[in-house]
Amino acid sequence: MHFISPSKGVMTWDEVVTDLLDYVTSDPDYSYKIIIGTDSHVRDETHFVTALVVHRVGKGARYFYRRKLYEKIKSLRQKIFFEAAFSLEVASKLAQSLAERGHTELDLEIHLDIGHNGETKGLIRDIVGMIVGSGFDAKIKPDSCVASNVADKYTK
Repeated sequence: MHFISPSKGVMTWDEVVTDLLDYVTSDPDYSYKIIIGTDSHVRDETHFVTALVVHRVGKGARYFYRRKLYEKIKSLRQKIFFEAAFSLEVASKLAQSLAERGHTELDLEIHLDIGHNGETKGLIRDIVGMIVGSGFDAKIKPDSCVASNVADKYTK
């Protein structure tokens, strides 16, 4: 699993986790949020981008992202479930990696590109249930800035 850092380029998973922990431990007086979100854009194929953001609350953030290409997905429901599944995959892997390195104090939340307005409102219960049932906090629009802004930036 490879990610891209806007400042460091392509990074392996271990490099991402090390960089994230270096960032968090370099200034332990702040609180941190670790947020994962996925967005997609359909062209001839479907472009999925999953972003992993480490937010130093009150003092900036650092982020990493990865892209995946799939065949063209025409069903909105299927596309949204794929987005949630990709975010859940990264969150689960990160939780495991953090636990292996002794950092279970860091909470993870997943931002979903769904909300009460628009076509996705009928999916909220199912998608949020899938995330919360897996042990993670879930945020929807308008509180899901990682999916709506960071990941969206790289889908185009």
